[in-house]
Amino acid sequence: MRFLRAVVIIGVVLGALFVGVDRWAVGYAENRLADRLQARQGLAGTSEVDIHGFPFLTQALSHDLDRVDLKLRGVDVAAEGRKTRLSELDATFRNVKLNADYSGGTAKRAEGTGLITYADLTAASQTGATLSYGGAPGKVKVTASVDVLGKTLTRSVVSTITLEDAQDGKGGRIVRVRADEVPGEGIPGVEKLVRKKTDFDRSLDSGLPAGLHLSALTSDEAGVHLTLGGTDVVLAGS
Repeated sequence: MRFLRAVVIIGVVLGALFVGVDRWAVGYAENRLADRLQARQGLAGTSEVDIHGFPFLTQALSHDLDRVDLKLRGVDVAAEGRKTRLSELDATFRNVKLNADYSGGTAKRAEGTGLITYADLTAASQTGATLSYGGAPGKVKVTASVDVLGKTLTRSVVSTITLEDAQDGKGGRIVRVRADEVPGEGIPGVEKLVRKKTDFDRSLDSGLPAGLHLSALTSDEAGVHLTLGGTDVVLAGS
């Protein structure tokens, strides 16, 4: 009985040690992966990685992770020399094959969501226009001022925000904002001047992890919500 009791105690201690080591290892890996991803993408803001599954050590030894969740907050995505801030970006990477040196990995598939606030969308327009909710999904209100015949005219238009295929031959997608209608008030050139301020395109694909692409978007009072997905998505790298 004493022998069995000793075996049980030793087993419990070893099990606890294994769990402790495993949890320490997964925490360390999560922090390192978050740092790698942030450095690789050149991201500002904060990043958080959550590696699922237990035990972690057996997954790491096989270089295969079942699921990795990524949370980015307040990050600047740079594309075409322009920055667009994402208030939130949450992504789930599944069936992640780790690199030989554990510096990152590639996910067989990934999906996620993002949010661009109207304040950040206003900054992204880079035209001096102010954007807000347009009162319906997929609509935004754009307010801009233009100088006409020595007078400053301020106009607000309801615009449609859509996701379009980029015409650069690279297969990317762009966020497009176009005014549904611009009242010209019979003054020649007013509509063209207003549209220079209210209509714009922004690319985000090239600023995201390689292989992760925009698939849909809509808008509500909180901002513009993005849906993302992809296959063979690079989670990080050396």
